[in-house]
Amino acid sequence: MKARTFQRHLRESLKSLGRNGWMMFASASAVTITLLLVGVFFVIMMNMNKVASDIENDVEIRVHIDLTATKQDQTNMHNQIQNIPEVKSITFSSKEEELQDLIKKMGKDFELFKQDNPLYDVFVVKTKNPTDTPKVAKQIEKMDHVESAIYGKGKVEKLFNVLKISRNVGLVLVVGLLFTAMFLISNTIKITIFARRKEIEIMKLVGATNWFIRWPLVMEGIWLGILGSILPILIVSVGYYYAHKIIAPRLMGQFIQILNFSPFIFEVSALLLVIGIFIGIWGSAMSIRRFLKV
Repeated sequence: MKARTFQRHLRESLKSLGRNGWMMFASASAVTITLLLVGVFFVIMMNMNKVASDIENDVEIRVHIDLTATKQDQTNMHNQIQNIPEVKSITFSSKEEELQDLIKKMGKDFELFKQDNPLYDVFVVKTKNPTDTPKVAKQIEKMDHVESAIYGKGKVEKLFNVLKISRNVGLVLVVGLLFTAMFLISNTIKITIFARRKEIEIMKLVGATNWFIRWPLVMEGIWLGILGSILPILIVSVGYYYAHKIIAPRLMGQFIQILNFSPFIFEVSALLLVIGIFIGIWGSAMSIRRFLKV
């Protein structure tokens, strides 16, 4: 496309926004409402995924070492566990450290066990993929000098299933919402273009090519997407800023956290802008197709 032709299409698209103000306002409003829903739901879903990942990553296997195990036995166990491909990290915690943690959590009443400590030395094992935890625990249980390998059997599997279902449901809902948005916006743009069908027919009759007619309308779709995404970006950004300000300090020190305001909200803003432009282009391109058959 020549620069002069491009400037002409750009100028015509901007003029058209002014000439068809109310119809453009209706289309932009449809984009705004839909993108606002998409933006809010996407922010919620991504933070739910972050919390789910934090919960998964907190899952660990506590390997209780047999009281008869020597230092050499413990070293051999450490090496065996470390050689399991799915293992990410392994940390040793002596029974004295275990007792100190117990006193910290349960209170000073447990200090009486300092004279005769009944606890085990422990290896704390984390897997690269949290869903491999049950499989790795079974492997560890078969090793020599392992009293038990505790990871919350039964509850952990249920937790992973719930998190998997929630992620899949969230993904389906976002995709469904996007398709609904495209359908609604396409229909709104169709009404806009229908009101200008005579103008398109005249241009066709005087010899204008399909792309000569299509380009200004596609550019209108781009403007429509940009205008329709401004308000959702502002609302989602400001809303998440204050939500993060309230929620993040309350989770300080906890093993779960929500996503940081930056760069997350800028990524969401860019995504909403791209979706808005794409929907505007797609809606214009699909809607004008039938009116080019004169």
